[in-house]
Amino acid sequence: MSAMRKLLTIICETDLERKLIESVMALGAHGYTVTEARGRGAHGERDAAWGPSGNIRMEVICEAAVADTIAAHLREAYFANYSMVLYLSNVEVLRDDKF
Repeated sequence: MSAMRKLLTIICETDLERKLIESVMALGAHGYTVTEARGRGAHGERDAAWGPSGNIRMEVICEAAVADTIAAHLREAYFANYSMVLYLSNVEVLRDDKF
C-alpha cells in the first residue's frame, strides 16, 4: 500500500551534520539519509572533496506536519549564519509504515 509523504531536502555545510541529525530526530522524523554534495551557487563552488568544509545533502521523508516543523526550525536556527538550502517535494512511498 502506498501513501503520500513529504521529502524535505536540506543542503548545507558538513559541519552542521550532527546538529541536523539531532534536530530532525527530535522533531519527529523516523530517519534520514545523508550524502556528500557539491555544486555552485551564490556562495561560489563547493566540492565535497574539500573535507570538513564541504556540503552535505540530508533527505527526510515524513508526514507534512513534521516536514513543516523541521523546516521552520532550520530556517530560524541556521538561515542567518549558514549557507543552507531547503526544499520540499511530494513523494509517494510504498512502505508507508516506515514514514
